[in-house]
Amino acid sequence: MTSVRRLLLGTFVRPAAETGTGAPRVEAVYGYLVRHRDGLLLLDTGIGRGEEETEQWYRPRRVGLREALAGAGVEVSELALVLNCHLHFDHCGGNPLLGGTPILAQRTELSAARAGDYTFTELIDHAGSNYQALDGEAEPLAGVHVIPTPGHVAGHQSVVVVSPDGTVVLAGQSHDTASSWSADVLAATAVGLGHDEPLPAPPLWMERVLAFDPRRVVFAHDAAVWEA
Repeated sequence: MTSVRRLLLGTFVRPAAETGTGAPRVEAVYGYLVRHRDGLLLLDTGIGRGEEETEQWYRPRRVGLREALAGAGVEVSELALVLNCHLHFDHCGGNPLLGGTPILAQRTELSAARAGDYTFTELIDHAGSNYQALDGEAEPLAGVHVIPTPGHVAGHQSVVVVSPDGTVVLAGQSHDTASSWSADVLAATAVGLGHDEPLPAPPLWMERVLAFDPRRVVFAHDAAVWEA
Protein backbone atom coordinates (compact mmCIF):
# COMPACT_ATOMS: atom_id res chain seq x y z
CA MET A 1 0.00 0.00 0.00
CA THR A 2 1.25 3.50 -0.83
CA SER A 3 2.06 5.69 2.16
CA VAL A 4 3.27 9.25 2.73
CA ARG A 5 5.62 10.40 5.50
CA ARG A 6 6.52 13.98 6.30
CA LEU A 7 10.19 14.85 6.87
CA LEU A 8 11.37 17.96 8.72
CA LEU A 9 14.19 19.44 6.64
CA GLY A 10 14.85 22.55 8.71
CA THR A 11 13.51 25.94 9.73
CA PHE A 12 14.20 29.56 8.85
CA VAL A 13 13.10 33.01 10.01
CA ARG A 14 11.13 34.96 7.43
CA PRO A 15 11.93 38.64 8.02
CA ALA A 16 9.22 41.14 8.86
CA ALA A 17 9.71 42.72 5.44
CA GLU A 18 8.30 39.54 3.85
CA THR A 19 5.56 38.50 6.27
CA GLY A 20 3.14 41.38 5.85
CA THR A 21 2.49 41.36 9.59
CA GLY A 22 5.23 43.72 10.77
CA ALA A 23 6.92 40.87 12.67
CA PRO A 24 9.27 38.04 11.68
CA ARG A 25 7.93 34.49 11.48
CA VAL A 26 9.65 31.14 11.97
CA GLU A 27 8.75 28.71 9.20
CA ALA A 28 9.44 25.02 8.80
CA VAL A 29 10.58 23.30 5.61
CA TYR A 30 9.04 19.90 4.97
CA GLY A 31 9.70 17.17 2.45
CA TYR A 32 7.49 14.16 1.80
CA LEU A 33 8.59 10.56 1.34
CA VAL A 34 6.23 8.35 -0.64
CA ARG A 35 6.56 4.59 -0.24
CA HIS A 36 5.21 3.04 -3.43
CA ARG A 37 5.31 -0.56 -4.56
CA ASP A 38 7.62 0.49 -7.40
CA GLY A 39 10.06 2.44 -5.25
CA LEU A 40 10.61 5.43 -2.99
CA LEU A 41 9.69 8.91 -4.19
CA LEU A 42 10.71 12.14 -2.43
CA LEU A 43 9.23 15.60 -2.83
CA ASP A 44 11.77 18.33 -1.96
CA THR A 45 15.24 17.94 -0.48
CA GLY A 46 15.78 20.75 2.01
CA ILE A 47 17.49 24.10 2.47
CA GLY A 48 20.52 24.83 0.33
CA ARG A 49 23.41 27.02 1.36
CA GLY A 50 23.95 30.20 -0.60
CA GLU A 51 25.88 33.39 -0.15
CA GLU A 52 26.29 35.00 3.27
CA GLU A 53 23.70 37.69 2.59
CA THR A 54 20.99 35.06 2.20
CA GLU A 55 22.21 33.21 5.30
CA GLN A 56 21.90 36.36 7.39
CA TRP A 57 18.55 37.32 5.89
CA TYR A 58 16.80 33.98 6.57
CA ARG A 59 18.97 32.54 9.40
CA PRO A 60 18.24 28.91 8.43
CA ARG A 61 18.71 25.91 10.66
CA ARG A 62 19.04 22.85 8.49
CA VAL A 63 18.23 19.19 8.91
CA GLY A 64 20.40 17.45 6.33
CA LEU A 65 18.74 15.25 3.75
CA ARG A 66 20.67 12.18 4.87
CA GLU A 67 19.67 12.79 8.49
CA ALA A 68 16.03 13.39 7.65
CA LEU A 69 15.82 10.23 5.55
CA ALA A 70 17.64 8.19 8.19
CA GLY A 71 14.84 9.05 10.60
CA ALA A 72 12.54 7.20 8.22
CA GLY A 73 14.95 4.29 7.85
CA VAL A 74 15.96 5.27 4.32
CA GLU A 75 19.28 6.10 2.62
CA VAL A 76 19.64 8.61 -0.20
CA SER A 77 20.79 5.82 -2.52
CA GLU A 78 17.44 4.05 -2.06
CA LEU A 79 15.41 6.86 -3.62
CA ALA A 80 13.99 5.88 -6.99
CA LEU A 81 12.65 9.29 -7.96
CA VAL A 82 12.81 12.87 -6.66
CA LEU A 83 10.67 15.89 -7.42
CA ASN A 84 11.05 19.50 -6.36
CA CYS A 85 7.83 21.47 -6.11
CA HIS A 86 10.01 24.30 -7.41
CA LEU A 87 13.70 25.15 -7.41
CA HIS A 88 14.07 27.93 -4.86
CA PHE A 89 16.97 27.20 -2.54
CA ASP A 90 14.81 26.04 0.38
CA HIS A 91 13.32 23.20 -1.69
CA CYS A 92 16.29 21.81 -3.64
CA GLY A 93 19.15 22.07 -1.13
CA GLY A 94 19.81 18.34 -1.03
CA ASN A 95 19.75 17.82 -4.79
CA PRO A 96 23.58 17.67 -5.08
CA LEU A 97 23.50 14.52 -2.92
CA LEU A 98 21.31 12.66 -5.39
CA GLY A 99 23.90 11.71 -7.99
CA GLY A 100 22.09 10.31 -11.01
CA THR A 101 18.73 9.75 -9.32
CA PRO A 102 16.05 11.09 -11.70
CA ILE A 103 14.68 14.50 -10.68
CA LEU A 104 11.41 15.63 -12.24
CA ALA A 105 10.77 19.34 -12.73
CA GLN A 106 8.62 21.40 -15.06
CA ARG A 107 10.59 22.58 -18.07
CA THR A 108 9.61 26.20 -17.37
CA GLU A 109 10.99 25.88 -13.85
CA LEU A 110 14.29 24.41 -14.99
CA SER A 111 14.67 27.22 -17.51
CA ALA A 112 14.01 29.85 -14.86
CA ALA A 113 16.45 28.24 -12.42
CA ARG A 114 19.21 28.06 -15.03
CA ALA A 115 18.68 31.62 -16.24
CA GLY A 116 20.16 33.17 -13.07
CA ASP A 117 18.89 35.46 -10.29
CA TYR A 118 16.44 32.75 -9.21
CA THR A 119 18.22 30.16 -7.09
CA PHE A 120 21.78 29.03 -6.37
CA THR A 121 22.85 27.36 -9.59
CA GLU A 122 25.25 24.98 -7.84
CA LEU A 123 22.20 23.32 -6.27
CA ILE A 124 20.74 22.56 -9.68
CA ASP A 125 23.26 21.16 -12.15
CA HIS A 126 25.39 19.11 -9.79
CA ALA A 127 27.82 16.47 -11.04
CA GLY A 128 25.91 13.60 -12.63
CA SER A 129 22.55 15.31 -12.24
CA ASN A 130 19.67 13.65 -14.06
CA TYR A 131 16.87 16.18 -14.49
CA GLN A 132 13.89 15.08 -16.53
CA ALA A 133 11.88 18.03 -17.79
CA LEU A 134 8.10 17.83 -17.79
CA ASP A 135 5.72 19.78 -19.98
CA GLY A 136 2.61 19.55 -17.87
CA GLU A 137 1.09 16.55 -16.13
CA ALA A 138 2.80 13.20 -15.70
CA GLU A 139 2.24 9.90 -13.90
CA PRO A 140 5.77 8.67 -13.13
CA LEU A 141 4.51 5.86 -10.89
CA ALA A 142 1.10 4.20 -11.01
CA GLY A 143 -1.31 6.40 -9.05
CA VAL A 144 1.26 9.16 -8.50
CA HIS A 145 0.33 12.23 -10.55
CA VAL A 146 2.45 15.33 -11.07
CA ILE A 147 0.21 18.35 -11.63
CA PRO A 148 1.39 21.85 -12.61
CA THR A 149 0.19 24.27 -9.93
CA PRO A 150 1.54 27.70 -10.94
CA GLY A 151 1.17 30.65 -8.63
CA HIS A 152 4.04 30.96 -6.19
CA VAL A 153 6.21 30.58 -9.30
CA ALA A 154 5.22 29.82 -12.87
CA GLY A 155 6.84 26.36 -12.84
CA HIS A 156 5.46 25.12 -9.52
CA GLN A 157 4.20 21.53 -9.40
CA SER A 158 2.37 19.42 -6.84
CA VAL A 159 2.00 15.66 -6.44
CA VAL A 160 -1.25 13.73 -6.08
CA VAL A 161 -0.84 10.31 -4.45
CA VAL A 162 -3.85 8.10 -5.09
CA SER A 163 -4.31 5.48 -2.39
CA PRO A 164 -7.16 3.11 -1.44
CA ASP A 165 -7.29 4.65 2.03
CA GLY A 166 -7.60 8.19 0.66
CA THR A 167 -5.84 10.38 -1.87
CA VAL A 168 -3.17 12.74 -0.54
CA VAL A 169 -2.06 15.93 -2.27
CA LEU A 170 1.53 17.02 -1.65
CA ALA A 171 0.85 20.66 -2.41
CA GLY A 172 4.38 21.97 -1.86
CA GLN A 173 4.22 25.76 -1.80
CA SER A 174 1.18 26.13 -4.01
CA HIS A 175 -0.21 27.61 -0.80
CA ASP A 176 1.75 28.75 2.23
CA THR A 177 -0.87 27.48 4.70
CA ALA A 178 -3.68 24.98 4.99
CA SER A 179 -6.12 27.82 5.66
CA SER A 180 -5.25 29.55 2.38
CA TRP A 181 -5.80 26.24 0.57
CA SER A 182 -9.16 25.90 2.31
CA ALA A 183 -10.14 29.38 1.17
CA ASP A 184 -9.43 28.50 -2.46
CA VAL A 185 -11.33 25.21 -2.19
CA LEU A 186 -14.36 27.16 -0.96
CA ALA A 187 -13.91 29.64 -3.79
CA ALA A 188 -13.81 26.79 -6.31
CA THR A 189 -16.97 25.22 -4.93
CA ALA A 190 -18.88 28.41 -4.10
CA VAL A 191 -21.32 28.18 -7.00
CA GLY A 192 -22.14 24.59 -6.08
CA LEU A 193 -22.78 25.78 -2.54
CA GLY A 194 -25.40 28.15 -3.88
CA HIS A 195 -23.48 31.43 -3.85
CA ASP A 196 -23.87 34.06 -6.57
CA GLU A 197 -21.27 36.35 -8.13
CA PRO A 198 -19.18 38.27 -7.33
CA LEU A 199 -17.01 35.49 -5.94
CA PRO A 200 -13.26 35.05 -5.36
CA ALA A 201 -11.31 33.38 -8.16
CA PRO A 202 -9.38 30.21 -7.21
CA PRO A 203 -6.29 29.11 -9.15
CA LEU A 204 -7.19 27.77 -12.57
CA TRP A 205 -5.72 24.39 -11.68
CA MET A 206 -7.73 23.91 -8.47
CA GLU A 207 -10.60 22.16 -10.22
CA ARG A 208 -8.16 19.64 -11.71
CA VAL A 209 -6.67 18.74 -8.33
CA LEU A 210 -10.07 18.54 -6.63
CA ALA A 211 -11.19 16.09 -9.32
CA PHE A 212 -8.98 13.52 -7.54
CA ASP A 213 -11.25 13.91 -4.48
CA PRO A 214 -8.34 14.37 -2.05
CA ARG A 215 -8.81 13.27 1.52
CA ARG A 216 -5.79 15.18 2.83
CA VAL A 217 -3.52 17.96 1.58
CA VAL A 218 -0.07 18.67 3.06
CA PHE A 219 2.29 21.60 2.56
CA ALA A 220 5.95 22.56 2.34
CA HIS A 221 5.84 25.26 5.02
CA ASP A 222 2.83 24.38 7.18
CA ALA A 223 2.46 21.42 9.54
CA ALA A 224 -1.32 21.75 9.44
CA VAL A 225 -3.14 19.24 7.27
CA TRP A 226 -6.22 20.12 5.24
CA GLU A 227 -8.89 17.43 5.40
CA ALA A 228 -11.94 17.10 3.22
